[in-house]
Amino acid sequence: MSLRSNRIAEQMKKELGEILGRKIKDPRVGFVTVTDVAVTGDLQQATVYISSLGNEREREETLKALEKASGFIRSEIGSRIRLRRTPEILFEFDSSVEYGNKIDALLRSLHEDK
Repeated sequence: MSLRSNRIAEQMKKELGEILGRKIKDPRVGFVTVTDVAVTGDLQQATVYISSLGNEREREETLKALEKASGFIRSEIGSRIRLRRTPEILFEFDSSVEYGNKIDALLRSLHEDK
């Protein structure tokens, strides 16, 4: 990614955190954290990586609610960040937090065995 795409990704991450926390009123969207935003080089698409509390079914409901609200979220981003074209927003779950917790649990179990 170029320097400009990185700057826009960071700005989008900041704004998305505020939008998801204050503007989205859907009860299916609970405690959602934006972990990363990846913007393509031509600024046409942005993949938003999120983490959420809950079981697998609740996470799928959260993802559906965010996809349903993506038009509203995109218009909010467009009004907050001055771009010629606002990127299309795609949501994905970030499994790195769960993976890190799993590795941490394995390391702790190894230390307990000694």
